[in-house]
Amino acid sequence: MDEPILTMEEREAINNGRWFSTLSPSLRHDILRCAFVKRYRDGDMIAARGDPPEVWLACAKGAVRVSSTSVSGKQITLTYVEPGIWFGDVAIFDGDRRTHDAYAHGDTTTLNVAKADFKKILSQHVEFYEAMLRLHARRIRQLYGLVEDLNTLPLRSRLAKQLNHLLRSYGVPSLSDAKAIRISLQLAQEELAQLLGASRQRVNQELKQMEREQIIRIEPGGLVVLDRDGLMDIVDADH
Repeated sequence: MDEPILTMEEREAINNGRWFSTLSPSLRHDILRCAFVKRYRDGDMIAARGDPPEVWLACAKGAVRVSSTSVSGKQITLTYVEPGIWFGDVAIFDGDRRTHDAYAHGDTTTLNVAKADFKKILSQHVEFYEAMLRLHARRIRQLYGLVEDLNTLPLRSRLAKQLNHLLRSYGVPSLSDAKAIRISLQLAQEELAQLLGASRQRVNQELKQMEREQIIRIEPGGLVVLDRDGLMDIVDADH
């Protein structure tokens, strides 16, 4: 049976990735040349905490839910890896095992580069080292930003920022309203609350308030943003 290949939409997500698109054509070519495709159904495990780092990955479709397990055994969602984002390289660099679990959220496609190929590309492209440093620096900036928001912004503003971020990656026109944008990534309110470091009850209260203000609409299949400017006004009000 033939190995699966990326669809045009998946390839576009990889090629247009903010980081990957800055690489030289020769480096992009060598990465893609040795990469292989894997597809997962919703809930499938992609990597487990404690696994040895065998591959470097990119999300090409869907989302990868990165989670941890609490002492009580409850799974806690830490982040979602979006299409065009590469991950899993830290464990390859430091030689340690995976620190978190990764699951497919919805039908998900990943592009995978074996550890041996990753190291071979590093040896052949000096540019790759600098590119990886930029990638790690961006993650550190994002991490500091999240910590700052958690300590300085009210939940309402953090929620508005998160919804705006989801819009950029997963926003699709609503079929029922030409001006509305639906967030195609389906998140339970509990999962959204975990991303924000808040309780589901408090997040539900803020969502209901935004719905009363006609900024969003809560539907059984997810959230629809009715007023993106109103969402940004909430973010800007506390900055």
